Amino acid sequence: MNFKEELKHYQEIVNKELEKHLRDKKCLEGILNESMEYSLMAGGKRLRPILVISTYSLFKKDIEKCFSFAVAIEMIHNFSLIHDDLPGIDNDDFRHGKLTNHKKFNEATAILAGDGLLNNAYIVISNDIKQTSDSKELEKKLQVFNEFTLAVDRMIAGEYVDTEYEGKKISAEDLQYIHENKTGALLKLCVRMGAILAGANREELNILTSYAEKIGLAFQIKDDILSEEGDEKILGKPVGNDKEQEKCTYVSEYGLEKSKEILEKITKEAIEKLEIFGDKAEFLRDLALYIENRNK
Repeated sequence: MNFKEELKHYQEIVNKELEKHLRDKKCLEGILNESMEYSLMAGGKRLRPILVISTYSLFKKDIEKCFSFAVAIEMIHNFSLIHDDLPGIDNDDFRHGKLTNHKKFNEATAILAGDGLLNNAYIVISNDIKQTSDSKELEKKLQVFNEFTLAVDRMIAGEYVDTEYEGKKISAEDLQYIHENKTGALLKLCVRMGAILAGANREELNILTSYAEKIGLAFQIKDDILSEEGDEKILGKPVGNDKEQEKCTYVSEYGLEKSKEILEKITKEAIEKLEIFGDKAEFLRDLALYIENRNK
């Protein structure tokens, strides 16, 4: 398969697995469950779970063993999107070309839907761990679970600092801190989860961690660029919100052209990190380029 075909294949796997965790809508909290499903199944790139699975596949073929963790990270991602869109944070009306959760339902339901997805992620992982009898496998899953909790903490911290600095002057170091935590922490986690669960050694894990840190930063820089010059019809959300809300971005700090240069440099560095894995890492190399060149 070429990259586009492989990406679509992974997306289909992820969507099929997510469907297994949808909740009953014929109950008193049925609207809440519908709200959670609305955001979780709205589409998107599924980049985070794909990173888990594709990194795992560098070492092992039994990729189904990491599906629970891939599903959980996508739940966390969508929890963060629902809350990001709320009036008290980004106040967005559209996501993936559809009404944001609080616009489709209401603000209270959206808040609780985000909370529900956050908690569901922990339910999925804890159920997986509970069913693990092999001691070595259990040890790896417990390490991953610990890193999972810490990465979610960092994502929330990064989001807070991002909102706190709106309209304020920020240093380059603090800007990088925001991006490394708000966006980079989860992307790094995805790669590390896949590698740890598959039994990567320390050197391999360190190399993949460095790769993940770079694509995490690249992803956020590209988001900043798209917010400045993207196509609203393709993005599925308004362009220019970052500037309107005076958010601290790479474009506001370095300008559009310099941001593009930084993005190209970081992407190249990420790809170079994967040399040790040879042809097995072709998808991860292409994924770094996909992040750099995406239009949504």
